[in-house]
Amino acid sequence: MDHQPQPTPIQPGAPGRTEGRRIRAAAIAVAVVAIVAAACSGDRSEDPADLSGTTVTLLTHDSFYVSPETFEAFTAETGITVEHLASGDAGALVAQACLTAGEPLGDVLFGIDNTFLQRGLDCGMFEPYASPGLAAVPDRFELDPDHRVTPIDFGDVCLNYWIDAFDGSPPPPSSLDDLIDPTYEGMVVVQSPETSSPGLAFLLATIARYGDGWEDYWSALRANGVAVTAGWEDAYYGEFTAGGGDRPIVVSYASSPPAEVIYADPPVDEPPTGVVTASCYRQIEFAGVLAGSGNPGGAQALIDFMLTPTFQNDVPLNMFVFPVADTATLPDVFVAHAEIAEDPFILEPAEVEAQRNDWTDRWVEIVLR
Repeated sequence: MDHQPQPTPIQPGAPGRTEGRRIRAAAIAVAVVAIVAAACSGDRSEDPADLSGTTVTLLTHDSFYVSPETFEAFTAETGITVEHLASGDAGALVAQACLTAGEPLGDVLFGIDNTFLQRGLDCGMFEPYASPGLAAVPDRFELDPDHRVTPIDFGDVCLNYWIDAFDGSPPPPSSLDDLIDPTYEGMVVVQSPETSSPGLAFLLATIARYGDGWEDYWSALRANGVAVTAGWEDAYYGEFTAGGGDRPIVVSYASSPPAEVIYADPPVDEPPTGVVTASCYRQIEFAGVLAGSGNPGGAQALIDFMLTPTFQNDVPLNMFVFPVADTATLPDVFVAHAEIAEDPFILEPAEVEAQRNDWTDRWVEIVLR
């Protein structure tokens, strides 16, 4: 999934972002950093004491970022070195890892989410490992009973709305159903599921909500004047009110309101956007030990570390997602302004993998014809 990048001033109160919802690490290509596995050890293939001086290669999408201070803390504890290789978006990352399954380019892969999970499991890219840190992770995040992947963070793709646009009548939308009401004609902008991670998540939300009736829903949405863009940034800072557009409803993230506060210039106490929590689709990101790793013990130690408070607490303000571990502490701005859906939409990874292409092809026929 895509992350919200560092801000570029566009409008007061609006954080600048690339495609998706997190801070994108600027110009990440290949970074080498020293880290420590401060987590408790599980059934590792080597004694942790024997790992000092070794190197673990971490493969990620290009939105991955953690604070340098976090890496410095790792280094203070052990001599394990992490070589970081970033490789495009999540889809490109998974495709490359599948092509090299069994002879991987690294030791750990971070960034496969539940929309691509089945593809990664089917191609055999991961080695099973049950981290002891999973004791702090609720069962709802563990989608693979064989522990080939470990949940690390999650985020919700949701409808966002510009609060001031609904100061009188009509009220802001409260569900997906509202979007096809003539009251909201011409108010909505979404992203294409062919080219956008949040666009795909929103399509999946409508399929989860309406089942076989999802095609009729999109036909009605098209008739009600929905606008479609190629990516998140074009929608949020083009058609949506945040960028001066005339559409007050956009597909974005549950973490967008706190980002609005953090990056507001001039500063604001309250975000200008709200979230329709009844519209959210949940994306869960995983990490896994790559089959054929040259340093499986170090890879397992890194997985363990990713579930510790040191790593989990660093996630929200760097990648604008939520930590999965109950031991993590959310920053105050997330506590105050982020809304987490109590009952988000989510589909089985196997169903998404089997139907993704057919669904997106049919969506194009209905919406873009």
